Formats: sequence, C-alpha cells, structure tokens
Amino acid sequence: MMKLFSLVFSVLLACYNRVNSQELKHITNEDEVNAPASEAWELYRNLGISELVAQELKNVIQRLDVLEGDGGVGTVIKVTFVPGNSSYTEKFTVIDDQRRVKETQGLEGDCLAIGCSVQIVEFEIIEKSQNSSIIKSTISYAVKEEFQAKDPKPSIELVEAIVQISKKFLERNN
Repeated sequence: MMKLFSLVFSVLLACYNRVNSQELKHITNEDEVNAPASEAWELYRNLGISELVAQELKNVIQRLDVLEGDGGVGTVIKVTFVPGNSSYTEKFTVIDDQRRVKETQGLEGDCLAIGCSVQIVEFEIIEKSQNSSIIKSTISYAVKEEFQAKDPKPSIELVEAIVQISKKFLERNN
C-alpha cells in the first residue's frame, strides 16, 4: 500500500512540476557590482533594499507600506506609485542566507492586474571575488489562458531600477 501511495505521489509531483515549469516564463538579468557579496546580501535580505529604492525613486514611488512582518519571510509590502492610483503588493517567500537568495511573490498589481496568474521576483547575490559580486534578478510569471493572445509581461523597469540603485549605493559605500 505504501509503495502504491509513493508511486501515485511521485507521478502527481512530476506532473505538477512539469506543468508549472512549462507555464512559467522567465526574464533574467545579471549585473556586476564592485562590492562584496556579503554587503550586497545584507542590503537585499530584508527591507533595506525596498526602503532604499522608495527613498531614491520618490518621483515614481509615492509610498512604501509594510502591511505585515518585519522584513523576514512572510513580510508583505505595498508600493504605491505616483500619482497614487496604482500599486504593487508582494510577500517575501524565501530568504536563504546560505545561497543569498530572496524571493517575493506578487499578490496584487503589475502583471497580475493585466492577465498574469503568478509573478515571482528573485534576487540572488553571487560572489565573484572578495570585492566583487553579481546581482542576478529573475522575474518568473505565468499568463492566464484567456490572456495568452495579449502576452502580458511584468514590468522589468522597476527591477532594473532596483539593481541599479543598489549598485550605486554599494559602490559608493566601498
């Protein structure tokens, strides 16, 4: 009986993984930073990067609200854009100090408002040398079937701005 359960579970898991990996589309970018990976990770691993970006992009971001949490896994933030009629809400789902990976899941706004069913943003800090690192950003998303023809995509401009702001901040402080 246990073998049958294991077989059924394995088949279901394989089907789930295959469907999800086929549905998700990915946009990836890598930027080199002249700063140690440990310093870059310290900025990204909690609310630091969100607060820095909100401060630096006052012409784009009207407000940053922490709806839940303290910067760890489970934290929910809402970014309200100028002039204040659109926003993006996300939840921190992974903060892995060993791999230096932070992942957030979109809850509302951006691509989710125009036909995506899933939006995940991942930042990975990769050590290149003692004083150099790479910030790898990946946006993964899935499009609802009824919106496939319109091919909606997440806004990559904000993610690119986040990386550029952090790069400038980290390099200025080194």
